[in-house]
Amino acid sequence: MVRTMSLLRALLSTAREGRRGPQTADGLAPDHAVLLDAPDERLGPALVAAALGDHTPAAALLAATREAAEWESRDRYVVRLAAFARSRDEWLAGWLARAPHDPDALLVHAELAVRRAWASPARAERLRELGPLIGAAAEAAPRDPVPWRLALDHARGIHATHTAFESLWEQAVRRSAHHYGCHVAALTYLSVQRRGAHRECFHFAEQAAADALPGSLIRALPVRAAFTQLTAGGAGSVQADRIDAAADLAIELSARYEAGDPWPAEVRNVLAYVLVGRARWAAALEQFRLIGPHATSFPWSSAGEDPLGRFLDARAGVRREVARGGRAAVPLRGRAGRGRTGGHYA
Repeated sequence: MVRTMSLLRALLSTAREGRRGPQTADGLAPDHAVLLDAPDERLGPALVAAALGDHTPAAALLAATREAAEWESRDRYVVRLAAFARSRDEWLAGWLARAPHDPDALLVHAELAVRRAWASPARAERLRELGPLIGAAAEAAPRDPVPWRLALDHARGIHATHTAFESLWEQAVRRSAHHYGCHVAALTYLSVQRRGAHRECFHFAEQAAADALPGSLIRALPVRAAFTQLTAGGAGSVQADRIDAAADLAIELSARYEAGDPWPAEVRNVLAYVLVGRARWAAALEQFRLIGPHATSFPWSSAGEDPLGRFLDARAGVRREVARGGRAAVPLRGRAGRGRTGGHYA
């Protein structure tokens, strides 16, 4: 049985000392070079322009993803643009004023509205008001699965029934049978429906991974399920060998991408987190090497504040364990009820 983990406490308590010590020649990016959620070369210019009040590059970027059916990239960019708009939305307001029926503007607007409602104490009530907004985004781009990913997140927030969720899921997979974002949304929905539903989550994730093509991010879905169990508190119901098998599948996926590639960065961050939880120090160190400078808020924000600091502390702790032969068995789990447990919202 997987031991209960307490998120980064013992490991991180001494890791800061390791960060101040001499660096080893292990191929890790220097601490000062690591960035949190760094945009790629396509998104970066759009964010810079948005900061200056110009929506044109963002509009061009999302239009290109829609026309080329780059659904995974489109989903990522929509999430990042909406996150930026939470604090600076003048560019989005201008875009909507100029093109109120633009499918890309409508999608970012709907994503932003859901994010804001999710942060409200009256979450479910606020979210219920947003159904028409999500529907408008879906109608404006009939082939696009991303509005349906948003609809799945919305359904989780309003505590939709299984029947209602399955109807939305059918619409999502009809548009893209292997869309990673939709699968993560479904996995997250399953994980919150019933306390301790880890077996159901693993079954869903393992089946989806088995059906996915080599190189698909869905192959890392079981390690997302493993992360959910490891951060849920309690011993969990999934055996250690099943957790390790999920990690091994994600290691195989990670090996298909170049070191420092931003595309699989979140998957590699989640994998590193799980490997630390399993005290697989050498394997975790290799994932930190492959991550390079691309730390991601998820999963490290599940531990609380300062996800970049927690990433660096975990990396330093793993380096130290490898250097001394990995004799320690350090638990790793977030405090129950604190931080985020999923990549979307909370």
